[in-house]
Amino acid sequence: MSGVAKVGGLRMRGWFLLGLVTVVVLAVAGVWNPWPGVWDWVDRSEPISEPDVIWQQRIGGTPKSVTIAGDTVIVEQRTRVESRSLATGAQLWDRKADWAAVAGGDRDPVVAVGKLLVKGYEVLDPTTGATRRRDDDAVAVWTYRNLLLDAHCVEATDCTLSAWDPRGTAPLWTAFLPGVSTGLFADNPDLLGTRRLTANRIDAGAAGPEPVPPLLGFPVDGRVHVVDTATGRVLQNVEPGRDERLAVVGGRMLRIRAVGQDGACAFTLTAHDPTTGKQVWRRTGINLRTADSAGCAQREDPQGARNVLIGVAPDGREAVIDGYDGRLLQVNDEGQKLIAVDDRYALLRTADKRTIVARELGADRTRWTRPTGEKNGATLTPYAAVLTQEKPNRLIALDPRTGKELLVLRTSANALAVGPAGMVIGEGREIGYVRFGAGGSGTAPGGDAGVPGPGSSDGDPGGAAPGGGDGPADEDRCGPKRELC
Repeated sequence: MSGVAKVGGLRMRGWFLLGLVTVVVLAVAGVWNPWPGVWDWVDRSEPISEPDVIWQQRIGGTPKSVTIAGDTVIVEQRTRVESRSLATGAQLWDRKADWAAVAGGDRDPVVAVGKLLVKGYEVLDPTTGATRRRDDDAVAVWTYRNLLLDAHCVEATDCTLSAWDPRGTAPLWTAFLPGVSTGLFADNPDLLGTRRLTANRIDAGAAGPEPVPPLLGFPVDGRVHVVDTATGRVLQNVEPGRDERLAVVGGRMLRIRAVGQDGACAFTLTAHDPTTGKQVWRRTGINLRTADSAGCAQREDPQGARNVLIGVAPDGREAVIDGYDGRLLQVNDEGQKLIAVDDRYALLRTADKRTIVARELGADRTRWTRPTGEKNGATLTPYAAVLTQEKPNRLIALDPRTGKELLVLRTSANALAVGPAGMVIGEGREIGYVRFGAGGSGTAPGGDAGVPGPGSSDGDPGGAAPGGGDGPADEDRCGPKRELC
């Protein structure tokens, strides 16, 4: 009996080997090749969200950054940069590069690319990858919605800062700087401004490039050179005092002084006109979180965004301060915590950690409220307020003005980039695009009561944006001074 089974087993293996050889011969001859289909089945990705994204693609490596640039998505990886169609996700082009940064707005974006520790960069068309402009000598590049800056250094103490229209071919202005810090290289090295609040599962650069501030503070050999971005004039060349940290916010040069007093740090904040150097406003006792807990040495930029600062009053309540005139635009109630801010709105978590409140800065008005969980994060972009939720995992996009749901996704993916009409999300090497309006019906997809609809206190409970579109209102897309349009 065992002999018969052994013969049968040998016969089956013989037929299997014969079939395998036949398939290999047919594949080599080009008659029939099943392997691509089999590999596609093995390599097929699970959807990264529910409802499903418009498209989903697996890229070559975990992305360093993702930016929506007009009709394209620019994906920066460790040694490559690639462009994909916003409509389909199809790759448009890719090339070797150690860094990439997007400049320009929705209608005129460009991509600056370069190599680390190598001078020069190229400005590429995001759709075709064609080189629009090439520079062989710049050591650093800064990208904004309405400007691109680069720095050239003939010597360590002889540098020139140049400003370009993102698609321009000649500089708008140039300014002399006596040198640059050794840390100023590649794309968007840190300048002396503010640092944004961050949130888990939301990329710090999800909003894309911002408008260039009216003034920029360049750290050079322990001093700060304040440059007017409209004219290129160097307005100030200031050395901070021993107990000071300097920051340039809202068109003002700020001096933040912290000294030890009775076992704590005593803070004094003064703002100076950059043209005359005269003090224009002053506040005491506001902790801008520039000093660490070990002492009063200030090693961090103040928290804030655009033209506003975040500080903590002596009674422990957080406040949002206008960098230009020192006004208190928002003062939290006891126990409330700021989780996101720009120069239009502030998102707060209430003391019981069960509700997010959206406040309009300077207007003393609550725009909307939304039940939430303790671990939820949030960020504000020109196009949407993005919230994260855990247990269950969600990504939620809301109209910043009304709180209307633009998007609700069941997903553990991260929010990588937010644009006028939708959002790019990603998990590992998988990225996908979803348009606003997908699953944003006031409840979570499938009627999940775990994601409640927004409330509103101003008589506009989640109403449609003006014009009947699904996106945020025009005033929010363009900014309070229409600087984004």
